[in-house]
Amino acid sequence: MPIAELQVYRVEEADVTGGLCLVRCVGGTARSGQVYAAGQSRVWLRGIERHGRAVDAFGAGHTARVRLAGPVVALLSRGQVLTSVPPDGHGLAELEAWLATGPPLADEPLPRTLRSLAIGGMQDERLPEGVRLRWGRVALAAAYRCAAAEGASGLVRGIELAFVRAYLLREFGPGPGGDPAAVCREALALIDLTPAEAAARARVWRELPRERIVHLRRIRHLVRWTGAARPYLAPGDPLALALDAWSRVGRELP
Repeated sequence: MPIAELQVYRVEEADVTGGLCLVRCVGGTARSGQVYAAGQSRVWLRGIERHGRAVDAFGAGHTARVRLAGPVVALLSRGQVLTSVPPDGHGLAELEAWLATGPPLADEPLPRTLRSLAIGGMQDERLPEGVRLRWGRVALAAAYRCAAAEGASGLVRGIELAFVRAYLLREFGPGPGGDPAAVCREALALIDLTPAEAAARARVWRELPRERIVHLRRIRHLVRWTGAARPYLAPGDPLALALDAWSRVGRELP
């Protein structure tokens, strides 16, 4: 797909948060949510209006009024060309600054793309430890954004968070990699069954409705990833005992 490019005709209004511009698309297709490079800065395309109507996109050769977010909008000049940033073209520092603003879920990179970028950076052993940990924090933020965008349950979100937290604990240990007790406590709080109840359902899982089978599988995945915290819990710790009980049951879940 061609990279979208917008040429600025004029900035009609602007403040420190962004503004409204009249632009012409000179390449590709411009869509709401895209990120554009303006020199070394970034702007976000938050809305498009053509012929008095809001639209999701417009193509090369057409003009539109666009709502752009970012303080640099006030500095855009006539004739300046903004180039869309591809999904893998976002740097770590840019993503951290972007996430700090609490951006709309429709902004690029979209939640699943953001998660893929972050997991890749977190697992890249060529990078310094500190950089990988920063990517891990972005991956955690991406898990929350994925859940919000997809309307996922707390349990589904918890599985995604547990996957990232388990990796960070295994690779970097307690402290830099997280708090094992907090990881365990938060995960176990998401389970709405006791180990005994789950074990009873596991014995007859083939007879259960599909949604209950899926629920048991999600519990198994959550317990599996949370197990990375177990070696760091003290013997006799109630959290350790609870996790041990769930680990035994987890082997029986579908």
